[in-house]
Parts: sequence; structure tokens; C-alpha cells
Amino acid sequence: MTVTAAYYNTYSTVATIPNGNGCNRAQGFAVGSSYVYTAKCNDDESKQVIYRTKISDGSTTLMTNGKTSATYITSLGHANDMDTCTIGNKYHLFVATMKTGSESLVKLQYSGNTYTQLGGYTLKHNGQNVAISGAKKYAKDSSYIYFLFFVTDGTENCVGVYRGKVPLNSNSGVVNISHAFDLNIGNALVNGSTVPGLADYTRQGIGYIASTDQLLVPLTKKNVSIILVYDHASTATGTVSANSNLSFRITSSTYPTLFEIEGCDETNGKLYFNCNRKKSSSDIANDAVCFFKNYSI
Repeated sequence: MTVTAAYYNTYSTVATIPNGNGCNRAQGFAVGSSYVYTAKCNDDESKQVIYRTKISDGSTTLMTNGKTSATYITSLGHANDMDTCTIGNKYHLFVATMKTGSESLVKLQYSGNTYTQLGGYTLKHNGQNVAISGAKKYAKDSSYIYFLFFVTDGTENCVGVYRGKVPLNSNSGVVNISHAFDLNIGNALVNGSTVPGLADYTRQGIGYIASTDQLLVPLTKKNVSIILVYDHASTATGTVSANSNLSFRITSSTYPTLFEIEGCDETNGKLYFNCNRKKSSSDIANDAVCFFKNYSI
């Protein structure tokens, strides 16, 4: 990574993300080489939608549920995080729903602008069903996809990071996860200084940069979003401190009511994110996919 700590208050909007089928809350985010994917849910989480945005020109399409021909799905819960994975030359999305049971992690297969749910997984820790708010793959081999997970208590709050492996060619079953390491959040240096009350910021989905083995953890409070960067994510143990040279904040005066980064991830050397943006409490028309200027991997 070629960047040192700086105040990244500049970004470019790739596309604004509409509120299809009443889904006005941007949630999970995943990136591919040419497209990025944003999940949104409605207020009671009874419906979810997925938007596909072409990176090169910002064109955005509301994806279609291949099983129902509708442009929404009802099984993704809070849809708090997503990741892409290619399996046998076919494209998939794995969605962290923040639910327990057989749809804790949902597996979708997609082609172009159409997706189909193949199944879901029950995630367990020490024999107990758990809900997850974050999920990003960090490795894949001929048998398994290896994930980093945030386990949730029903909110986005999380300090522990867990590891688990999903069988490459299964569509359902039990995935046993193990505690990997804890995040030191409250004492993190952001742009070279500690941030009062940082441990109380809302935690979101996660990002993972394979080329540098780094976990990205977005945090938000009102119109301030912070991204903490943790090194050696695939092998870390114990309590891990954020990289003080790489963790940074972005504060929005344009959207003073809310600038909430929901997820972030890297592709083609750029760091992309999706966000909820509000100029006022009634503003629900400015959610977006963006990338940080001057931040290169």
C-alpha cells in the first residue's frame, strides 16, 4: 500500500443508488473487477434489493430475483455485508443477514443482472447458532472458501473476529466458526490521534485486501466515518491494534445529518465504498457508491 495517514475528505461518487421496492437503507457491499454490488433493505427488513453498478461509467441496475422474477428478495434480513466469489466459472454472492439459523449466511448465484438463491448456512460457535454482521473471504482452495466473520449480538456491534470455512461446492449446511482475534478499537490512532468515544461508533460490514492481508473496519457517527486498518488478518491472534499509518477518517459537511459508510473493498487498486447520505432527516435520495481520491493500494 502506497499511502500514509492523511485526512481523506475527498471522494468521487460513482453512482447514486435508488430506493427500489421501498428499500431505502444501504447495507452490504461487495466488489468485483468490473462491477460493485450494493444491498438495500426496507425499514422492517421484510424486503431486500441488490443493485449492480458498472465501475467504468456508474450505470446502475436493480437486479432481478431469478426464482420469482421480482426485483426484490425476502430472505436476506439486514443484508449487512456481502462478498463475491467465483466457483466453477460461475459468479456468487455470499450475504451476511444478521439472522441465526439456516440463512445466517446466504449463497446467491448471479449472471448479469439476475441472481438466484442457492441456499444458506447455519453458522455456529461452540455449538451455538450465531448471527453475523460481517463476512469477507480471505482465501479459497479446491475444497473451501475461507472467511473472516463479525459475530453480532443483534446490532452491528462487534469486537471479535472469527474464521470459518465454507465447502466450495455446498449450498447449505452447518459452518463451525472459531474465534480468531479481537480488535482494539477504542485506542486506535486515526490520522495520528485517538478519537474520543470511538468504541461507541456504529460498526458496519468489513473489507479485506488480499494483496496486503489487511482487514478494513468502517465505523460511523453521524456525518463522520472512519476506516480502521488491521494488518495480517489471515493469521492474526490475540488483540490486534489498528495500523496507525493507514487508518483514516472522512467528514462530510455536504451531508451533515448522516454520512455512513456501510462497506468498503478494493478492486483495481482503488478503495470503493457504499454509504447512506442525508442532508436532513427526511433525505433518502442520496445513497451512493464512491471511491476515495488519492488512496491507492
